[in-house]
Amino acid sequence: MDEKLPLRSENFSEWYNQVIMRAELADYAPVRGCMVVRPYGWALWENIQATLDARFKATGHENAAFPLFIPMSFLEKEKDHVEGFSPELAVVTIGGGEKLEEPLVVRPTSETIIGHMYAKWIKSYRDLPILINQWANVVRWEMRTRLFLRTLEFYWQEGHTAHATEQEAIEETRRMLDVYTDFAVNEAAIPVIPGRKSESEKFAGAAESYTIEAMMGDTRALQSGTSHNLGQNFAKAFDIQYLDENNQQQFCWTTSWGLSTRFVGAIIMAHGDDQGLVLPPRLAPIQAVIVPIFKNEDERALVLPVVDKVKSELTGIRVKVDDRTEVTPGFKFNDWELRGVPIRIEIGPKDVEKGSVALARRDTPGREGKSFIPQAGLKAAVETMLTAIHMAMLEKARAFRDAHIFEPTDYEEFKQVVQNGWAFSYWCGRSECEAQIKENTKATTRCIPLDQNTAPGKCIHCGEPAREKVYSARAY
Repeated sequence: MDEKLPLRSENFSEWYNQVIMRAELADYAPVRGCMVVRPYGWALWENIQATLDARFKATGHENAAFPLFIPMSFLEKEKDHVEGFSPELAVVTIGGGEKLEEPLVVRPTSETIIGHMYAKWIKSYRDLPILINQWANVVRWEMRTRLFLRTLEFYWQEGHTAHATEQEAIEETRRMLDVYTDFAVNEAAIPVIPGRKSESEKFAGAAESYTIEAMMGDTRALQSGTSHNLGQNFAKAFDIQYLDENNQQQFCWTTSWGLSTRFVGAIIMAHGDDQGLVLPPRLAPIQAVIVPIFKNEDERALVLPVVDKVKSELTGIRVKVDDRTEVTPGFKFNDWELRGVPIRIEIGPKDVEKGSVALARRDTPGREGKSFIPQAGLKAAVETMLTAIHMAMLEKARAFRDAHIFEPTDYEEFKQVVQNGWAFSYWCGRSECEAQIKENTKATTRCIPLDQNTAPGKCIHCGEPAREKVYSARAY
């Protein structure tokens, strides 16, 4: 704890790793590429879960659970799907000491097993739509891993729906993209850009893929949630059919959408500073920490009853009292700054005497973020401050993002821009151009904005006519 974190500007990657370890969000597991999510990190994920789950249920979705093991033959039914995932599969070939008749894949995603079940459950148009979500862990055999961002095993939610018409599936895909956007902005204070994925970047087996893209503190992009219109690809592969109102057999139209523990990484990298985490108040495991300050037993006897009173009055706010006696108040201040707690409440003998407390905002360290508030009406003041912190964090992240998005006029400028920012430029739509850009710059097509308020132009790479502008960036 005495050793300072690396500066973000000097070694962003090492800063990220050390913040996770020191703030006790996660630790490395004994299996390469896996992580142990510690209680503080899991509490953050639980808050993400809770707010997303409420949104899902408000839009008519129900939770269910599907098996971890999937027959290999299921993945082979959808050609693009198995080709897309085959390099990442973990396969079980022995069970109970004997070789299995058919290998089992450890769930990389659940379209196939859920498609199999939907084929059993759906018989009539009256059975539609089916709107199901599951909270689960998945396994993808990644070669290069990083805590939260890319691990062999991670946690997520995956929604899977089946519809009678193509239009309903399209609306569902866009609806869930809007849900993710709303969550990112209004809960995590991350100003994401929603858009469509290019053909080469879309989900394996999807007709269309949509994404929310966030800019991290080093200007790299992070795909933070995805929503896929699967068309009838999986319905035809798994024979998901229904009898329509005219007594005709029809294939369903299906969707899937997901957001994972990768979003914890997004929060760390979008908001953190050289002191550590800066957690958005609406998701922070602890919204306010109370630090009692006293030098002797007489002061302790004076301060602690007021601390207990203040805590009891802050109902509905996630509060912790740091009553450790083996460390100094200064150590506690640094510790809670590292952990990103939005508000620190200091109560010492002078505060008791004045009937006040000192409030320190994590998002504005130092004297600027400190104020003295009367104990009377403290709850309302804390609630107001939490809202103000959320809005300030969102505005800061948006200003940073906008300052690092450029509209290059030629390919040479494009190549410079994407080394330390995003490029918003015309693209002809040809995969050849996209591949050459990636090879030359390591930048990929992050998303194609849904609203194209631009006249036709020329592709930034080849100069051919182009109808759409896209965001390109180096990404995690």
